[in-house]
Amino acid sequence: MLVGLRKRIGAELTATMHGGDLELERYAGPPGDPGLFGITPGDPVWRVHGQATGMLTGGFAALMLQSLHPLAMAGVDQHSDFRADPVGRLNGTVRFITTTTFGSSAAAREVIGVVRRIHTRVHGTAPNGRPYRADDPDLLTWVHTAEVHSFLAGHQTYAPRRLRLTPAECDAYYRRAAPMAEALGARNVPLTSLEAERHLTRLRPELHATEAALDSVRFLRRFGRTRRERLVVHLLMNASVGLLPDWARAELGIRRPALVRAAWDRPLAAAVGRVFQWAIGPSPIQAAARGRLAGTARG
Repeated sequence: MLVGLRKRIGAELTATMHGGDLELERYAGPPGDPGLFGITPGDPVWRVHGQATGMLTGGFAALMLQSLHPLAMAGVDQHSDFRADPVGRLNGTVRFITTTTFGSSAAAREVIGVVRRIHTRVHGTAPNGRPYRADDPDLLTWVHTAEVHSFLAGHQTYAPRRLRLTPAECDAYYRRAAPMAEALGARNVPLTSLEAERHLTRLRPELHATEAALDSVRFLRRFGRTRRERLVVHLLMNASVGLLPDWARAELGIRRPALVRAAWDRPLAAAVGRVFQWAIGPSPIQAAARGRLAGTARG
């Protein structure tokens, strides 16, 4: 019975996150290929991006934080199909992160090229009258910084204590993740925790919740194709709120007491993460990437 349940949950998670097919050939060969950014198992980027609970909660937090930039949110609101096909949008994001982190050099170049081509088509005018382009280097830097800041916060909250990063490793995470953003066209990307905090502080006067941002958060909180999926998303969304800066929660009108976040949201999200880990087991993607790096993979 437990074996059947485990397989069923694992298959459902794989379908939701990856679209059903892990496409392990992206990660498994050619043997000895170091990957486009040279990420190895001991690298802080590998450790952060390979920790499921931190990435899920951090991912939701990143979406909320990114939505506070009116130009970034206008691009999503006017061009993205996340409302019509939220799972497809999720699959694309997961594929980009996993491929650039764990994939071969060729696979990483491919997904970067796809995203860059999409960005050239995303442009328009925000409700406040300001023009925007998704390939604007400064906008790309904002999106990246909000994302990695949130991923790191998720990791430092939900990874086992012995696996959390030291301050020096946190700086290394920003430094090693920066080339991924630069490959998309970002510039002046933060390279340390302090630089990331300064970037958020510098942009703070420009950040506020538009109606589109508030609508996107409401959509996220209601997302789910089944009752079980909606429950899991609800729990993870509550946990992601705790990863946001105080001012970001205030901008989004989220009032969730610190005691509730610490004593209720965090333990529940950690429990969900343990169930996910039990259902999925060791990551086949990371195993394939390790084999490729060791020169033992098969194409």
